[in-house]
Amino acid sequence: MADYKALFLDIDGTILKLDHTYEETTKQAILQAQSKGIQVFLATGRPLHEIADLAEELNVDSFIGYNGALAKYQGETIVDEPMSREIVLDFVAIAKKHGHEIVLYTSEKNYFTSMDSPHVDLFIDKFQTKYNELFTTDVADQILGATLINLKPEEVELYEIDSSYHFSQVNVDGLRHCYDVIRDTVNKGEAVKKTLHVMNIEKEAAIAFGDGMNDKEMLSAVGKGFAMGNANPDLFAYGNRKTTAVTDSGVYNGLKSIGVVD
Repeated sequence: MADYKALFLDIDGTILKLDHTYEETTKQAILQAQSKGIQVFLATGRPLHEIADLAEELNVDSFIGYNGALAKYQGETIVDEPMSREIVLDFVAIAKKHGHEIVLYTSEKNYFTSMDSPHVDLFIDKFQTKYNELFTTDVADQILGATLINLKPEEVELYEIDSSYHFSQVNVDGLRHCYDVIRDTVNKGEAVKKTLHVMNIEKEAAIAFGDGMNDKEMLSAVGKGFAMGNANPDLFAYGNRKTTAVTDSGVYNGLKSIGVVD
């Protein structure tokens, strides 16, 4: 086995299945990796306040959240990059004009532009979010990340008002019209790079697993980038490894293929 030092794991579609559970092999793979001195990170588009229970179950204490806007290594904050207030308010105005919804994440809560929408209800159900409130402009300067809800593919261009922002379709069944807001300089890959620098770890000693296009920068930022078997087909161009699906021990099988687990 090569001398791997860090493992970055997406959550939805990588660790968690559609029913919000994970394979026992996934947990065992994480524990085996940790026993060999590998630092495990949960790297997600989700806000960190929504993954505390999962982190405790998996014995993980380091994170990349909000698609890279906040990163923590054993309690030390590595990245903390809120969106600009102006962009947030522009996005909210566009959503209101065109009948879309947005969920905007702070470090403590999820703020929805509407709490009276079947699309919002579906989003909350799919991600089992708990800390939900109605968005007000008071928190516009605290937004770490956002997801656009109920957009047709051709409507994404309405939000292309700043060339440093792009949009990644959410890779969850039933949410095909949702898009994560990604910044060119604030994404999972950039957070991985900054974290590896702080840890004094080379790219080649890091591993990552993901399934959505919000993982593309992360898979490119490590030595072994695994696309899950259930991944968005476009993601395969960014990783250098492919593993089985989340429902078929994808994390375990990928780590086994490079000698990290037995």
